Amino acid sequence: MAAFPWHARSRNYTSEFESCRLEAVPVEFGDYHPLKPITVTESKTKKMGRKGSTSSTSSSSSSSMIDPLSSVLDGTDPLSLFAATADPVTTAANTDSTRKKRDKDDSLAVGSDFEPWSSKRGEILARYTTTEKLSINLYMSSEKGKATTPGSAVSEKVRTRLEELDDLEEGSQKELLNLTQQDYMNRIEDLNQSLKDAWASDQKVKALKIVIQCSKLLSDTTVIQFYPSKFVLITDILDTFDNFTPESVNDTAKETCLNWFFKIASIRELIPRFYVEAAILKCNKFLSKTGISECLPRLTAMIRGIGDPLVAVYARAYLCRVGMEVAPHRKESLNKNFFDFLLTFKQMHGDTVQNQLVVQCVEIPLYLTLYSPAIDWILQCIAYRAPEILLTEMMERCKKLGNNALLLNSVMSAFRAEFIAARSMDFIGMIKECDESGFPKHLLFRSLGLNLAMADPPECDRLQILNEAWKVITKLKNPQDYINCAEVWVEYTCRHFTKREVNTVLADVIKHMTPDRAFEDAYPQLQSIIQKIITYFHDFSVLFSAEKFLPFLDMFQKESVRVEVCKCIMEAFIKHQQDATKDPVILNALLHVCKTMHDSVNALTLEDEKRMLASLINGFIKMVSFGRDFEQQLSFYVEARSMFCNLEPVLVQLVHSVNQLAMETRKVMKGNHSRKTAAFVRACVAFCFITIPSLTSIFARLNLYLNSGQVALANQCLSQADAFFKAAVSLVPEVPKMINIDGKMRPSEPFLLEFFCNFFSTLLIVPDHPEQGVLFLVRGLLNVIQDYTWEDNSDDKVRIYANVLHLLSAMTQETYIYHIDKVDSNDTLYGGDSKFLIEINKLCETVVAQILDHLKTLGQEETLKRQSQLALYFFNSILAHGDLRNNKLNQLSVNLWNLAQKHGFADTKTMVKTLEYIKRQSKQPEMSHFTELALRLPLQSRT
Repeated sequence: MAAFPWHARSRNYTSEFESCRLEAVPVEFGDYHPLKPITVTESKTKKMGRKGSTSSTSSSSSSSMIDPLSSVLDGTDPLSLFAATADPVTTAANTDSTRKKRDKDDSLAVGSDFEPWSSKRGEILARYTTTEKLSINLYMSSEKGKATTPGSAVSEKVRTRLEELDDLEEGSQKELLNLTQQDYMNRIEDLNQSLKDAWASDQKVKALKIVIQCSKLLSDTTVIQFYPSKFVLITDILDTFDNFTPESVNDTAKETCLNWFFKIASIRELIPRFYVEAAILKCNKFLSKTGISECLPRLTAMIRGIGDPLVAVYARAYLCRVGMEVAPHRKESLNKNFFDFLLTFKQMHGDTVQNQLVVQCVEIPLYLTLYSPAIDWILQCIAYRAPEILLTEMMERCKKLGNNALLLNSVMSAFRAEFIAARSMDFIGMIKECDESGFPKHLLFRSLGLNLAMADPPECDRLQILNEAWKVITKLKNPQDYINCAEVWVEYTCRHFTKREVNTVLADVIKHMTPDRAFEDAYPQLQSIIQKIITYFHDFSVLFSAEKFLPFLDMFQKESVRVEVCKCIMEAFIKHQQDATKDPVILNALLHVCKTMHDSVNALTLEDEKRMLASLINGFIKMVSFGRDFEQQLSFYVEARSMFCNLEPVLVQLVHSVNQLAMETRKVMKGNHSRKTAAFVRACVAFCFITIPSLTSIFARLNLYLNSGQVALANQCLSQADAFFKAAVSLVPEVPKMINIDGKMRPSEPFLLEFFCNFFSTLLIVPDHPEQGVLFLVRGLLNVIQDYTWEDNSDDKVRIYANVLHLLSAMTQETYIYHIDKVDSNDTLYGGDSKFLIEINKLCETVVAQILDHLKTLGQEETLKRQSQLALYFFNSILAHGDLRNNKLNQLSVNLWNLAQKHGFADTKTMVKTLEYIKRQSKQPEMSHFTELALRLPLQSRT
């Protein structure tokens, strides 16, 4: 195809800019305000539905604001229609009764601030385990009495069930011996499922028999250290047995219910009788209004008949649990259970219990810990929303019992932290007087410390409290006991004291945990200590100046734990460090921390982990500033590059930071371009030129080459800028067809198109090299575009060529639209020389020919839509940048317009708007030739 001449139109950028300004229009505010509610006029149309009727319309105006969304529904949404069809009397009655019931239940229920039993279940099962062999008695149901005819009367059915209850003891049993703990738990789960199946199949008596047999297991303490877990498993079954709604109990069932209570009361053994009745305690409300209030004291008294103190205390815990569900306001019952427990305290040290412990080879300290879940729960129920005076009473009762450590520990765990903190010195005095043989004092100090982490003691007591506690903690020989206490009291120290005290505590921790590498078994506690310290110390210059902080970090020898700790520190620094820093203490410490994170990266590290680590390191780099000491800043970046070379996002950030540093230098040293400043800028440029090739992401390299070239150009480093731009041009052929973006493979051409557009805008102001010829960079880039293998179904190459035309058209202007200070662009170098313009026109002709050739290749039926879109795209390019007073170019634009519409793929709205724009532009004096053009551009309708 013959070369098509291109004539760029002359541009007056100043006048064009002025014409694009928004016209300032004075506004009469008066009553106007953009946030003022709008007055809506609502029109309603009424239509008569009968034959022969006429429709009438009425309008009403209202000054009130009408919600347009609600007015659309007009009360006729499906739910409203459904509700309207319901019986209003029935609905009102049901709603009223439901509301009353809900209000009544809400008044009885405990609040969300009460920790439920379910939250304690997992901890108990995990803590109280055994390797001893266990046994279990399973109920084997007989077939007696199961068959009933469909026509049996209700009374006959009831009689049959009562007879089955009479035969309760006669059912065969099977004892399973030598069970492991897991086998035992599996059998209990089988019983639980059998209970559910029996209840679902209306075999209520069978369900009751299963519950009774399970309850009997709670009298067995042959493997005493497993008893708390056994209690959890068995009471799970009791919960299943009691899991029904009040609505399921009708008047007929009340008689049966009463009979069941009588039969339960006749169970010979005390423990199953107690547990079964307690499990269905809430059924009493269906028998009489005072049923529950009468039963609670009776059941409390019933527990006094249980001889084993451990079994008895768990029975009390279960009754308190049930009581909190059905009558949480009846505190007298809860208190009575606890006071009864106190009366049996001496039994723990009696001959019967001591003989049992000798047989099972269980030490008294271990035995006493078995009481903790039960006592803690009882006291939690008592202390819930209790007045402060109750704590005083509890402390007095503890003193009367000789300050029993087990009881004192439960009291500190149950009551509000504010109450405990206010009496810290009193509790310390009581702890000192405790007998340490049964329950170690360090556990008491740990419980006290947990309270002081949530509430503050009197200021005058704080130092004495710390000294008293640490006297006990530092004497602990067992590393685990020590670190469990120290972890808690570190938070107290951080809350109320300075770096000196925290440093002393850290030194003590290092002293205790370093021998025999004890720290290897205490990483969770050590991590917790670090977390607490950085929670309270946000001044990192103070934190890192603590002599023992970095040695404390050295105890984290396991790499995965060490990295997590470093991440925790960096997250805190980024969150709390408000100002940039150059503090050498902070920089040296955090470089060490970041280096630790960086060195953990290997071939198996996940990409998400790499991104997180890089983000933290970049956050640190951004917070480092040496002010106007630019050389020191660059030295820091050089050191960082050597330390973090395996994390590409960090290298990218360093290049950006160095470019920003070079621009900052130019800004600060403006008007004082000394040799030293120039040398520094060249050093920044060299840093970038060396760093960029080490990146693996090709678009990161392309964009950084471009960005660094722009920075070099802004600092009058022309040869360095040329080097960056040449590197970018030579890198384009290496761009793959698909690239990885956030773990997904995507086509690279859209990103390449974006890069070229940014590159073209820079090339406009890049002066030609005196030894390279006219437009040497543009020519090189066009050769790369021509040789690049583009996708067959893509038109990005043509769009890039169109953008090249935009660039070349801008280059023909007498004065370019923008410049860089102290850099002479080609408009100054050539001064509109005709030879220069001829070279540009030759390039334009070549580019236009390439575009037209591509349009011809799209003449097939399957590519006609693309042809239409590209024709209009090229038409708009000519409209914006071409001189349409040239007849050939004018005719080309008309041909492209017609081609866009030829096969019916043109967007009619776009074509209309484009034509309207041409007509508006024709009204300007310098655009009068658009009038004739508009007449030659027909709009074709689709048929």
